[in-house]
Amino acid sequence: MSEQHGVDSAARNPREAFGEALRDARKQRKAGRLSQSDLGRMSHTSKSTISRIEGGVPPIASHLPTLFDQIFETEGHFKRLYEDVVDQSFPAQFRRRMVIERQATAIWEWSPTVVPGLFQTADYARALFRTGTSRPSEEEVAALTRTRITRQELLRNAPTDIRAVLCESVIRRRFGSRDMVREQLAALLRHGELPTTRVQVLPLDAEPHALIDGPVSLLTTPNHSSVVCVEAFRTANIIEDHEEVRTVIRVYDDLMGEALSARESAAVIRKQMESL
Repeated sequence: MSEQHGVDSAARNPREAFGEALRDARKQRKAGRLSQSDLGRMSHTSKSTISRIEGGVPPIASHLPTLFDQIFETEGHFKRLYEDVVDQSFPAQFRRRMVIERQATAIWEWSPTVVPGLFQTADYARALFRTGTSRPSEEEVAALTRTRITRQELLRNAPTDIRAVLCESVIRRRFGSRDMVREQLAALLRHGELPTTRVQVLPLDAEPHALIDGPVSLLTTPNHSSVVCVEAFRTANIIEDHEEVRTVIRVYDDLMGEALSARESAAVIRKQMESL
């Protein structure tokens, strides 16, 4: 694929750029041109799916870009194009966060309200999106849910240091079915068992602190710099000022100290599951 093609693709809608790149790769394959049926068989999908992807019609299954890179020996080209597709599905103010998040060597989350997106099950995410003020359609809810679950690829593909401190209210909050809440709590336990992840619960009777107003994410990049992502109602802000970032790090350290240990937190989560 030529540099010129890369420039042209970047200027197009990311989904259309992905489809065009796939069509070009299929037709210009060094080992011989592939039909849509051929590529469907090689990627364990169907001719109709390949046709929809090349036509820019959503969705693109999250496992397919890696398969396409293997088939066409494109060294991550389709994976990068797919990341652009995922980023485009987020509101503009969240896209930079997505880019930083994928590159982060450490992600520290604080949430006083809901389970952070990186740990959400599909049903939990779906329930949250249905409560949105924009009254999304079921198709929009499904698309938003797919995008959120795709974000979680970074938990499997990179040895990122993940820490999450959750207010006790997060695990006690009940909406949706009991089965859905139990499934979400079980997912938290599974995440907490990973060697790169620590989940802690901050008791409801903990002392007030500077981050009590809303969720905060601390992202550390490969060059050891950190930024703070603050989310509020339909808005997001990235703080890069060194003094402010250092202040948030100090407060987060205090939160981890005040929170229950990882083992105690897991016990609290299990007890809540049993009560449902």
